[in-house]
Amino acid sequence: MAKRAISGTESQPGQPIGLRTLGEYLNLSPATISLVLNNAPGVRSIPQQTRDRVREAAARFDYRPSFYARSLRKRQSYSVGVLMPELSDSYATQVLAGVEEFLLEEGYFYLIASHRRKPDLIEEYSNLLMDRSVEGFILVDTVLKHSLKLPVVAVAGHRKIEGVTYVVLDQRRAAELTLRHLYQLGHRKIAFMRGGSHSSDADDRWECLMAVARELKLEVAPKLTVQLQLRVSTPELGYGPASQLLDSGVHFTALVCYDDLAAIGAIRAFMDHGLRVPEDISVVGFDDIQGASYHNPSLTTIRQPLQQMGVVAARILLQRIRGQATFSDTVSIMPELVIRESTCPPSPRRARRKRS
Repeated sequence: MAKRAISGTESQPGQPIGLRTLGEYLNLSPATISLVLNNAPGVRSIPQQTRDRVREAAARFDYRPSFYARSLRKRQSYSVGVLMPELSDSYATQVLAGVEEFLLEEGYFYLIASHRRKPDLIEEYSNLLMDRSVEGFILVDTVLKHSLKLPVVAVAGHRKIEGVTYVVLDQRRAAELTLRHLYQLGHRKIAFMRGGSHSSDADDRWECLMAVARELKLEVAPKLTVQLQLRVSTPELGYGPASQLLDSGVHFTALVCYDDLAAIGAIRAFMDHGLRVPEDISVVGFDDIQGASYHNPSLTTIRQPLQQMGVVAARILLQRIRGQATFSDTVSIMPELVIRESTCPPSPRRARRKRS
């Protein structure tokens, strides 16, 4: 078919044109062209040769479907807001990878904001994203204190807030895997790191650990419990608390850390005090971040399928936005114990730390 000049303009490659003009050029209805370029339902009823012609002409004249026109027509922005503590946080970035994977498949975009665990920023960014017409929110390890006007899916967190669906790890199962592993190795003097109130899972994880400890008749000595204070996403999180445990002078053979970054910091602190992991002190992490298997020693940890949790969160959010399904307040994901090099049976002659 000979290509004729488009009415009112020259048919120069790269020159932007409208849908109606492109239809006149191809002798096709604007509706047919829209179906092809938006890959809409029913497009397979259009012959492949016609689809190829449409895409070839759109490329030649640099035609793109109007996002704003589509948004106004359907009253949708095809975007969601994502709130997370820090962009560099290993936990959050693995969740975000799953969110991104699913949203891309569905033709959705996301706007992201990192609030650094500051309540005022969580509030401000929520409002800013709503001003930008997001259709819903995905919260990653973010403490929300009240409901929002849009559908919300939170990865981690246990507050009962109207309109929020939580995708959470089964913390009770995680506690059982952690403490039964150490118990079966022979550990009875176990120290614990408790997460800060700024972390969504902190209280629930602690309660589950204490419940399982009671079942195993493990004494949880107050001097062997340290509270994480820093709001950072680096190994510094665990270095100070681990040093504090050693300075207390109380004997322990294993440490249960709040997460993998804290575990890495704790191992560094033990090494700096002349102790070996796991020969002198076994260490268990949580999350199974990407660096856990490469650390020396490699971390025994509780694996959260973080990318899968991101996919699940994104899928639930779009289904809620579209009104395709209803969900319970909580969707539970099962953890897995990954045994590596940082745990072993306690030594009967554990080396005492060097004193200055």
